[in-house]
Amino acid sequence: MDAIDQAIIRHVLRDARATYAEIGKASGLSAPAAKRRLDRLVATGAIRGFTALVDPQALAWHTEAFVEVYCTGNPTPAELRQALEAIPEVIEACTVSGAADAVVHMLAKDIPHLEQAIQRVRATAPVERTESAIVLSRLLNRPRV
Repeated sequence: MDAIDQAIIRHVLRDARATYAEIGKASGLSAPAAKRRLDRLVATGAIRGFTALVDPQALAWHTEAFVEVYCTGNPTPAELRQALEAIPEVIEACTVSGAADAVVHMLAKDIPHLEQAIQRVRATAPVERTESAIVLSRLLNRPRV
């Protein structure tokens, strides 16, 4: 991974629909060279895919929470993922060190919607209990490199 690859990745993070000419201009390459580099980044797995970023506010989902998940037994990360992926309000989930088994990032329309979604998380087989922190304001939201 060199500076050109990093420039390509930064540009694609900002605009996944950018043309090869735009990507090339941002990274100092011609459009065909940018395409070859981008194709190589995809082939090696450095770039796993392209996606649309939807503003939750546009969907009127204004309530956000981080939920610590505590499990019974010792479920594998794959088992926990399978239990959580059926809940659309779960937008991100990570296993973590510490007392909790996982931390789940959730998005909902309002508090009653969030409460229902958390109840569905609690109802999944490996989950024993949860502890929630509702987001009051988002201070930073940077694209991930």
